[in-house]
Amino acid sequence: MPKVKVTVIDKKCFADLQGQYLSNPHSGPCSCYNVGDEFLFWRSDGKDHFWHGGLNSLVKTDADPNTVAGGPSIPFCMEAWDAISRYVYAALQGGSIMRGWTNDEKMMIACCNDGTRPVIFKIERIDD
Repeated sequence: MPKVKVTVIDKKCFADLQGQYLSNPHSGPCSCYNVGDEFLFWRSDGKDHFWHGGLNSLVKTDADPNTVAGGPSIPFCMEAWDAISRYVYAALQGGSIMRGWTNDEKMMIACCNDGTRPVIFKIERIDD
């Protein structure tokens, strides 16, 4: 069965939009993820990270794992999970994530729905 690797490849922060629209105009970049964080999803050995919202899927971070969404203490941020879960699910089933859209049908670039501080994820199907 395939596994899925999710990597945080970038984070953006639009301070001008935060200043104009947010109740806390100094929210800053997303605090849930760090560039370079890696997560691994699989559906074997009695584990199914997908149905637990990514809890315990964190496999690499430079931060304290207990402070990263997807680590042992915090499930994925719901905005991020909403944006990437369809691709993770398709890949776990062995399907093409984005045939004809990306240069590798086993890979997708997606970002969370936070319009003032999006996190950009690389999603990869790994075939065993």
